[in-house]
Amino acid sequence: MDRMRELIDILNKWAYEYYVLDAPTVSDREYDKLYDELRRLEEETGRVEFDSPTKRVGGEPVKEFARHRHISRLYSLDKCVTYEQLNAFFTRMEKAVENPEYTVEYKYDGLTVCLTYDNGKFVRATTRGNGVEGEDVTAQALTIHSFPLNIGYKGTLEVQGEAIIRLSVLENYNKTAKEPLKNARNAAAGAIRNLDPKITAERSPEILFYNVNYMSEGSLKTQEEHFEFLKREGFKVYPFLRLCKTPQEVIDAIEEIEVARKSIDVLTDGAVIKLNNAEVRENIGYTDKFPRWATAYKFEAEESITTVREIRWQVGRTGKLTPLAIVEPVELAGATVRRATLNNFGDLTRKDVKVGSKVLIRRSNEVIPEILGAVEHAENAEEVQKPAFCPFCGTAVAEVGANIFCPNKYCRPRVVGKVAHFASKDAMDIDGLSEKTAEQMYDILNLRECSQLYGYTALELSLLEGFKDKKITNTLAAIEKSKRVPLARLLFALGIDGVGKVAAADLAKEYVSLDNLKNAGREGLLAMENVGGVTADAIISWFKDAGNLAELNDLLAAGVTPEAPSEVVREGVFSGQFVVLTGTLSEFKRSEAQRLIEERGGECQSSVTAKTTLVIAGEAAGSKLAKAQKLGIKIIDEATFKSML
Repeated sequence: MDRMRELIDILNKWAYEYYVLDAPTVSDREYDKLYDELRRLEEETGRVEFDSPTKRVGGEPVKEFARHRHISRLYSLDKCVTYEQLNAFFTRMEKAVENPEYTVEYKYDGLTVCLTYDNGKFVRATTRGNGVEGEDVTAQALTIHSFPLNIGYKGTLEVQGEAIIRLSVLENYNKTAKEPLKNARNAAAGAIRNLDPKITAERSPEILFYNVNYMSEGSLKTQEEHFEFLKREGFKVYPFLRLCKTPQEVIDAIEEIEVARKSIDVLTDGAVIKLNNAEVRENIGYTDKFPRWATAYKFEAEESITTVREIRWQVGRTGKLTPLAIVEPVELAGATVRRATLNNFGDLTRKDVKVGSKVLIRRSNEVIPEILGAVEHAENAEEVQKPAFCPFCGTAVAEVGANIFCPNKYCRPRVVGKVAHFASKDAMDIDGLSEKTAEQMYDILNLRECSQLYGYTALELSLLEGFKDKKITNTLAAIEKSKRVPLARLLFALGIDGVGKVAAADLAKEYVSLDNLKNAGREGLLAMENVGGVTADAIISWFKDAGNLAELNDLLAAGVTPEAPSEVVREGVFSGQFVVLTGTLSEFKRSEAQRLIEERGGECQSSVTAKTTLVIAGEAAGSKLAKAQKLGIKIIDEATFKSML
């Protein structure tokens, strides 16, 4: 056997064990001995094999980065930073497919790269760039050992990964560097995008792979298969992938990542959630920037560990009891934190939080930080007891699903929360009507319903602490001004469960008036992209409740006048059509087809509903086509679509 070939195979095997598996089987000394022998043979023969480990040494600097067009576009990810935004993603997915399965993995904070292979051999490496084309960084990538130069797959292949520098590697580098690097993300990006490959090698980056971007032969049916394929071909993947069958399992996996990421050697800034089924992904498609079937939950926050002193129960405007942890003061994100929240009693139990526990807390967009989980218990730590009565009004609580509620609609914190929400900027925008003012109005003016705000006089407001002539005048003016309000803001102000700003705007646009929305059917509500089953039921229930209708009538009688959204004039061959695209179109990207339909008056839907009037079916159309056939909806092929354009 050729000694050079033998040495290359042995050294590549050892490198795979060391750099990819993190399980070396030989000492550095043994590796160096064979490596030196290979270099001598290459110098003597003048021959260097394609996959020789000696090619992974930084070569000469390049003058500039050449541009390279990716075979298949590399999309970035849409992101969310709250569970409310994440729930909107779940709602969209549940409309597109029954019982969706998700995968959850780490989101690495580095530089996205794409590697191309042809006939089993590494061809090039590029940055993501604008998604269509990136910079050719092949010379820089060749200094990295966490990917193979030869693979078993013989078609054309693009694989996607994140170039990272481990935190321990960065720390060691900075000990001797003339110019220490600020953080691991910038260090990784600077290493890959440095014109001198020798500098890349000095910084010791690696690539963690997570996606097959393109393959010319065969297909992968799930995200799990993506991971298995990458591992089988010798690419380094991070050993964390959770398959989740419910939104709650996704949230559990996210929180598992958020706690565990503090103890790993890789900089992460979030979790990536994807639909597991690849066929469903193709049906759902892409926007101009993002896949619709994936999102990133970003940890844009600062975290710390502190001790729980006490658990108090808060009551919100819906009556939900939420546990509030009083903690040892700790500096976090520029503020001294003394309290943190949990979602409910089940959340508190699952995170194993006790009085006396040391817990990890996070502060991001929320004013009050939240507890992520317990990290240690004191010997005298006390279990938290589930409340049987409302801590404010003493009413016996009711359990609904995972949550506990105070059923007394006139419980003080419920009314105060309702009024503060009603008056907030994104709702009725009553300037100066704070939560503290609402508390005074409850105690002194007997405020119980929002409609009472429109009947208060200057004399009554003068009874409130801090209300002098100017403040009284300004408050009455703000209340009067709020009477003319866009319908979307009024719908948000009403506090219907599940109706946030986005859903309120969609409802206003769809139904135009309160009367139309009062008579809305469940099927029509579900046809909307951002309204799921739970929210649809909540809307119907709200408008059937006699107390809610009486309050709404009182608001209208007081002069509140909702303004309908201005109509958008749409004209073209698809005017009045509700269109669903399914399958693969040979001449159009899905995003392009959607744009062409909308420019010509149509409205694109992500799933087939009773509202759908037209389905455009490309190759390999799946469940959406079957559902359209069952419902008797008009179906056309790509050729007909093209002729309509």
